[in-house]
Amino acid sequence: MQIRKIIPNTITSMNLLCGIVGVVLALGGNLPCAFVMMLLAAVADFFDGLAARALNAYSDIGKELDSLCDNVSFGVLPALMMSSVLTDTYGWSNPVCWIPLIISVFSALRLAKFNIDTRQSMSFIGLPTPACAMICGSLCHVAAVAPECTLASLCSSIWFIPALSIALSALLVCELPMFSMKFHKGDGLGIDRMVFLACVPVAIAATIICGWPWSAAVFALFIAYIAINAVKAISRR
Repeated sequence: MQIRKIIPNTITSMNLLCGIVGVVLALGGNLPCAFVMMLLAAVADFFDGLAARALNAYSDIGKELDSLCDNVSFGVLPALMMSSVLTDTYGWSNPVCWIPLIISVFSALRLAKFNIDTRQSMSFIGLPTPACAMICGSLCHVAAVAPECTLASLCSSIWFIPALSIALSALLVCELPMFSMKFHKGDGLGIDRMVFLACVPVAIAATIICGWPWSAAVFALFIAYIAINAVKAISRR
């Protein structure tokens, strides 16, 4: 019985371990590998909930541990990666380079809000921290491995990453309803999920045609995720 309860928490702890390794890599300037660790953390984040549901091994400590791990992997890590891209050009002496660090603060607020908000059992209110992290991490990966592409050239400007950081921070704590990418028992596919799935081959094809790295498709997909939810919310009004 106890072993069954340990399994989900062990998977959650792997999320944290990947996040910590990613932070070390980001501080060392290895953004491509840091993004890979973020992706591995996201895989662990997906499967810990799946394991808890399959084993019926929910626990209060598991819920709190999940949020603490997420704040490292999907809060601190993407914030450091975004700041690192700016400091490569402008250095830490430029105060603008510190702006992306607010992502870690708003991610913590987002996770704390999620833990006490009963409306978010099946879907989300505000941008989920993993989605925010994927946008940041994929953008930084593109900037690191393909500095000549259009998306990377935006990152080299003094305003783009700070503006994006502020926008993402606002989305983390806003009241915008967003669908969950995790399926629960009895869930239907839904028009929003179908549209998102339809965007996957489009994003992949566009990335290949443009000759951009694969991470550009990840960036495009999660921007589409925000757009789909925004359009859905507007259409309901």
